[in-house]
Amino acid sequence: MRKIYPSLLAVLLVLSLVLAGCVAPAEDGGTVPPAAGETAAPPAAEETTAPPAEGASLRIGLVTDVGRVNDRTFNQSAWEGVEDAVAELGAEANYIETRAATDYADNIRQFTEEGYDVVVTVGFALGEATVEAALEYPDTMFIGVDQFQAETIPNLAGLVFHEDHAGYLAGVLAANLTESNTIAGVFGTDLIPAVVAFREGYEAGALSENPDIEIISAYHPGEIAQAFTDPEWGANTAAQAIARNADVVFAAGGQTGNGALEETATHEGLYCIGVDTDQWETLPGAHPCLVSSAIKSVRSGVTELIRAVANGTFEGGQVYGDAGLAPFHDFEDDLPEELKTKLQEIEQGLKDGSISTGYGQ
Repeated sequence: MRKIYPSLLAVLLVLSLVLAGCVAPAEDGGTVPPAAGETAAPPAAEETTAPPAEGASLRIGLVTDVGRVNDRTFNQSAWEGVEDAVAELGAEANYIETRAATDYADNIRQFTEEGYDVVVTVGFALGEATVEAALEYPDTMFIGVDQFQAETIPNLAGLVFHEDHAGYLAGVLAANLTESNTIAGVFGTDLIPAVVAFREGYEAGALSENPDIEIISAYHPGEIAQAFTDPEWGANTAAQAIARNADVVFAAGGQTGNGALEETATHEGLYCIGVDTDQWETLPGAHPCLVSSAIKSVRSGVTELIRAVANGTFEGGQVYGDAGLAPFHDFEDDLPEELKTKLQEIEQGLKDGSISTGYGQ
């Protein structure tokens, strides 16, 4: 704090202010309370939950897709990756939660114009706005999660995954768990390629184990802005499938999918499979049925790319993260060892190309 040396003139000035009834700000910089009849200013819309370390040299901004940063799945995984980078690098980070798709460009620009070094945008739908921003701000490094890069831009890395691989493994697992020979899938919109990949992989994996299995699958009928934020629809859709004897439910649709998982958990003896992150850690309400999750390494992938910015090795273009199944947690002892071995072998086959999901063919 800058020191103020008193003088006779300063003392007289303070006395005159007091006599005039003026109130000076608190000495510690605190906020002066509003006068009677006034309304306090509202808190800022965006909140920094990863505070800057002393001497921070890297500033990171994250823009979510429509939905909350603590959605317990995709957006949250990306933000946790940023938080890991903050802890490792002593960086500063903040996020903006997108309320409507029309805000994508403005939300990104808010960080670029404030001089942030790295901007992470989460979701396929932000792809076009991210490309435009990367071209306009070549000195800012961009990480586009789930954004396929048709052309390489030096300051933009698209972090993508083989969702069909994770979905395939979930389908194999479901086909081996069902006793009714009926399984279900509750999905976000088919406007997002990653969601389509999860569904097609899931169905292909289940059919590879049992060609006669019945699969009840549904996409959310609404627009992107609603498709991932509608847990009531997810719960109702899961309940309808369960009424038709489905005893395993795979859900891939943000908060919409969470509704399906938590609904399944209310029915005794059923299984459910989460998505994107290990939802055992984020969705305790699904524990009674949550045998595993079809995961994408969003968290570690984001951290690794921010680390590359910090050490000067960041490169634009396509970057593939890992995809697979999460641990089985409380169900570990319930699954036969032969099934666990089979899943490991299939995962290796998907990686080396000896097994195909058929997605995109």
